[in-house]
Amino acid sequence: MIQHLEIFERRMNAVADSRREFLEVGRIAGRYPAASARVEQDGALSEIRIWCSNDYLGMGQHPEVLTAMKEAIDNYGAGSGGSRNISGTNHHHVLLERELAGLHGKEQALLFSSGFSANDGALTVLAGTMENCVVFSDAKNHASIIDGLRHSGAEKRIFRHNDVAHLRELLAATDPTRPKLIVLESVYSMSGDIAPLAEIAELAREHDAVTYLDEVHAVGMYGPQGAGIAARLGIADRFTVVMGTLAKGFGTAGGYVAGPAAVIDTIRTFSRPFIFTTSLPPATAAGALAAVRHLRASDRERDRLWENATLMHRLLTERGIPFISDETHIVSVLIRDELKCKRASDLLLRDHAIYVQSINAPSVPAGEEILRIAPGATHTPDDVRSFVDALDDVWRAVDIPRIAEPVANPA
Repeated sequence: MIQHLEIFERRMNAVADSRREFLEVGRIAGRYPAASARVEQDGALSEIRIWCSNDYLGMGQHPEVLTAMKEAIDNYGAGSGGSRNISGTNHHHVLLERELAGLHGKEQALLFSSGFSANDGALTVLAGTMENCVVFSDAKNHASIIDGLRHSGAEKRIFRHNDVAHLRELLAATDPTRPKLIVLESVYSMSGDIAPLAEIAELAREHDAVTYLDEVHAVGMYGPQGAGIAARLGIADRFTVVMGTLAKGFGTAGGYVAGPAAVIDTIRTFSRPFIFTTSLPPATAAGALAAVRHLRASDRERDRLWENATLMHRLLTERGIPFISDETHIVSVLIRDELKCKRASDLLLRDHAIYVQSINAPSVPAGEEILRIAPGATHTPDDVRSFVDALDDVWRAVDIPRIAEPVANPA
């Protein structure tokens, strides 16, 4: 046993600079993005500001969400009691699935315990059920998509990121009689760029392909009622299955897929991550339901989010600080050096009480390290200006290169 443990110790010593460390953060209810954190070695709490949260709209702190969760706990207790097959289906699960199906204009929706398990579980079944299926997957698709397709056993062909011409070539070279599945994201989580959805939907129509669209970084934030990028373009009906999360724009936890009844029924019946996992606590489902309903009726949060994001895009450009895309609220400043990236993150926290986690491999390719910044709806314009001032100071202290214009598409 000791000999075996030494193998792991040698492995971690070899990649000591890549060791993942986590800041202990407690978001302060009612004051988010303020949070308490154990920054110093003595364990004392300090107040910081969070700039890397996926709770983009602040719905995890919204009074309607908190009230719904508290009422559900009072009525149903803490847990769900089991998987959906074993006494774990609560009325809030049913209501939430109906609401999500309505949001996306689909016949049915199905909840999972996380976005990762939703992609893994749904794609395993979807790609694996169509006999002799060929899957066409974007090169930057999330790890959960990669795992789901691997578990399906289906043949997979990778098209270059957002490259419609390459996808067209791959489709044209495939036997037209074989079932085809195109899998992509609308907003990519590390680069923040948007897929050419209209062009890909047209290719799918031409080649009679099923489409699976991951909208996790778009639901809540974009489109009418927060239904996502495809809805913003008016082409949501051209994607067979839409996958989303409750853990980002909706501020709680869990994932889901929405689509035709026959497809969702098949996933519900055969998906192992769905069948063999305890269902979401009723309070989580109730909070998510409140968040979805609120954002279907309110544009206020979406407007604030975009105002802060566009302000940050402009200020970073003025300072010559490179970032990957100005298409969305995900602002990934490009450092391309693992040690400098971690140093910048450390200095922001130590000198400015700002928390932005450095992102390294395998989340991004080695040599493409970033600070993934998420200006949110709960930040103010003054917060954005102060943040960019702090980042500018750190950029100078760490001696990170500047450019005149944002990077459109890093190699």
